Amino acid sequence: MSRVRLAALAVLALWAGVAGAQVYRIIGPDGRVTFSDRPPPDAKGTPAQSLPMPATSGGSAGGTVLPAEVRAAANRFPVVLYTGVDCNACALARDFLASRGVPYTERTVSTDDDARALGRLMGGTPRVPFATIGGQHVLGFADTEWSQYLDAAGYPKTSQLPPGYRNPAPAPLVAVQAPPKAAAARAAPREAQQVEPPVASEPAPSNPAGIRF
Repeated sequence: MSRVRLAALAVLALWAGVAGAQVYRIIGPDGRVTFSDRPPPDAKGTPAQSLPMPATSGGSAGGTVLPAEVRAAANRFPVVLYTGVDCNACALARDFLASRGVPYTERTVSTDDDARALGRLMGGTPRVPFATIGGQHVLGFADTEWSQYLDAAGYPKTSQLPPGYRNPAPAPLVAVQAPPKAAAARAAPREAQQVEPPVASEPAPSNPAGIRF
């Protein structure tokens, strides 16, 4: 039996025992986010939020209702996919999740800040595609391995998503901050300066014509 299958079976046994438990979203000292059925020792963990409902082609975000089985799996073990630019394996992973009907959030890794954040999350050299299924880390894409983890998490084997369902648009792993606003003095248009017209000088008595040299 392969190591991948053994690992999937171990995860299945673990998740089967905690399927009805509360899942906690825990942020570690290094900023790493994990999910667990046990509250952290400092009791600062918060219950995991439900997967946001993205907008559909037929109405607002609130108009989509996921099937109960899909909603339960997504709430307990949300899927986050980390992708890169010009990554064929990332496209395969994206298509696989879509064909399986798994709601997911996509985070793009395209800057140095993104890569550093992904490295901290992975605990090693950043590589894509990378996915988290609840607290389970999955590096690289292999449909058989991903299927085993999704099966263990309780996702249906075939898509049950309603027609027109759309996942949230991909977003950078590290939020792009707007550049600081320019100083008010620079931002505000300068007032037109009024130039006083030159005052003609009176011709001197010795130069009645006012000729200048």
